[in-house]
Formats: sequence, structure tokens, C-alpha cells
Amino acid sequence: MYGVSPQAYDRAITVFSPDGRLFQVEYAKEAVKRGATSIGIVGKDCVTLLAHKSTYSKLMVPESLRKIFDIDDHIAFTASGLIADARKLVETGRMEAQRHRLVYSEPAPTDSIARNICDLMQVYTQYGGIRPFGVSLLIAGFNGEPKLYEAEPSGAMTGFKADSIGINKKEVDDILEKNYNEHMGLDETIELGLSALKKTSEEKIHAENVEIAYVERKNKKFVTLDDKAILKYLK
Repeated sequence: MYGVSPQAYDRAITVFSPDGRLFQVEYAKEAVKRGATSIGIVGKDCVTLLAHKSTYSKLMVPESLRKIFDIDDHIAFTASGLIADARKLVETGRMEAQRHRLVYSEPAPTDSIARNICDLMQVYTQYGGIRPFGVSLLIAGFNGEPKLYEAEPSGAMTGFKADSIGINKKEVDDILEKNYNEHMGLDETIELGLSALKKTSEEKIHAENVEIAYVERKNKKFVTLDDKAILKYLK
């Protein structure tokens, strides 16, 4: 494309650079890398989400910062990046889950919710006047078996047995790859996730700055641990 300045590729989300890049999507991914770390781990009969909350001020109320969001009884999201952007995707996920229940009288499949979210995220990479979502999501759920998906700002959807998003993704993923076992029980998935957070976070991990939620085969409903329950795993 002749006569186009390099800055034009920066400003126009729908314009590919000569080397095939969408800079606005890449900038959105950089926003994710600045977010606090979140982790998802699939066990034998469970899937666990852990999210580190950066409490940058002693005056902040930790409970006011949410990083894990319930979508339905059996599905939850956790996010890294611009959490305000995540709230829009959470709202969409909840609407899709309720719509599926009303139409089919059954819980929505996890992969169906993940696909709808990724479709929306991908739309925001195509049109001028809008920007990509500056957030990545880990989408966890239980429909017959535990499932975990990552949704990227580009709209890419990938299934994982264990995954992380956020500032320490590379280091956490290395720990997960070395220690992950698909036969792990619930306690083991929580302990592995907390161990990865402790080893990679500059801030000390304690009950007030971490969220943990899980869903098991026996109840198929997400449970969020309170501070007292988290303390048992931190000892």
C-alpha cells in the first residue's frame, strides 16, 4: 500500500501492516501482560481457578476487587488485563448461559459459551471506531467433564489442561508444565496454583489478595473459597 505512513497502521485497527500485523491487537495483548496473574488447572474430577489481586494501596478494600466471575452455576471466568473490559464479556457470557437454559432447558456447554465470547472479541478486531478488548479470559466449566479455555484479545480460543494469563505467564506456565498431573485432585490443583503464584509474584500471597474458585464432579457448581478456607492452603 503506497503512500501510507507507518503511523496509519497504528491508528487503524482494520489495516494490516505490510508484514501482516494488526498493531492494535498486539497492544491489547500487551495490556493483558500488565495484568495480575490468573491460573486455571483441570484436575481428575475438577477445574480450579486462581487469581492474584494487586492491592496497590493499604486503603483499598480487597473484597471490592473481583477477578473471578460466576457465569452460571457450572461456569466461571477469570481475567487479566483491563478488568472493566472483562465485565462486558462477563455480562455477555451470563446472557448466553441464561438464553441456553431458557431455550434448551439444560446448562450451557462450556465450549459454547467460550466460542460466543471469542466470536465477540474477534468482531472487535474488524471494524474502525472500536478497539479490541484489552483482556484475556480463562473460561472454566463442568459439563460431564472439567473444561478450561483461554480467550485472547484476537478472539482466539484454545483449550488447556492448565494455563495462566497475566504478567508472569511465562514463568507460571513453566511451573505448570513441570508439575502438572492430570490425575490431581482438588487440593492438589489448588496447592499447585498457589505454589506457582508464590514463586512468581513479587508481592507476598495471602488470603486477602488471592481468589480461588472450583467446580467438582460431585456437585457441578462453582464454589468460591473464603479467606478462612484459603488460609488452610497457605500454611
